[in-house]
Amino acid sequence: MATPSSDLGNGPTRADQPLALSTAGWADYALIDSGGGRKLERYGRFTVIRPEPQCAWPPRLPQSVWDAADAVFDPTDEDEAGKWRFSLQPPESWPISYGDVTFNGRFTAFRHLAFFPEQAANWAWLQQRIDAAKAPPRVLNLFGYTGVASLVCAAAGASVTHVDASKKAVAWARENAALSGLTDRPIRWITEDARKYVQREVRRESRYEGIILDPPKYGRGPDGEVWRLFEDLEEMSKLCATLLSEQASFLVLNAYAARVSGPALASALGEALKGRGGRIEWGELTLAEEQGQREIGLSFFARWTA
Repeated sequence: MATPSSDLGNGPTRADQPLALSTAGWADYALIDSGGGRKLERYGRFTVIRPEPQCAWPPRLPQSVWDAADAVFDPTDEDEAGKWRFSLQPPESWPISYGDVTFNGRFTAFRHLAFFPEQAANWAWLQQRIDAAKAPPRVLNLFGYTGVASLVCAAAGASVTHVDASKKAVAWARENAALSGLTDRPIRWITEDARKYVQREVRRESRYEGIILDPPKYGRGPDGEVWRLFEDLEEMSKLCATLLSEQASFLVLNAYAARVSGPALASALGEALKGRGGRIEWGELTLAEEQGQREIGLSFFARWTA
């Protein structure tokens, strides 16, 4: 049965019901167990314990399984700070594959492993959108970080512009492109403040068939520019809508901030896309345990399709 939709006026329709897009893992990633405010995961050949306050239930597996983990992140506050503990000294990076792309896992200082596995649901959707395109689309990936979404799009045949303010993140993304054998694909690597880049692209009257907008709650550009999600998302959404070509087929908005929600992101997209048709679906990205039925919600999304 089709999901009912709300009419946003002279803009896209919006799904009335949320989607919970669950990632159950793949060969190189799994949520093995969770509970007691932590999650036990497998990243390639390493097992990792990271804090997850929403896991307010007991672990399913015995303590001996948890004690055998290769790495544990000990938080020092409720945000991202903390330190890793290792059973053995790990390599600086190691390869992880997803579909046709390969990228490096890394034990970063921000408790994550240089990519976000729950985004696999969006990666699969992006690949489907590009596969369905009549011609190779131009895709803009803003706040692109280490580039997994960019590489998924490039592997599917898109021409990609990857933008991130961090020189280190863009360097890692380029390394990931080499690992994936995609250095010959049309990917532009841009180290710049995302908002400043988009403003310039609007003045140039550049156009894209797809846009990925995955901003942090707070960030700084290479020249001290400040990004604040709740203050700046309205402008950025409208700028991105301006950059969509007449043949555009998608715009994905993702956010991790605690106070954000799927309906709010859908409303932001609806306002930015007034005057266009299409449909907006929204919801939450989750990770599902390898066995059992427990899931962890990790980010909210809204995505427009023509």
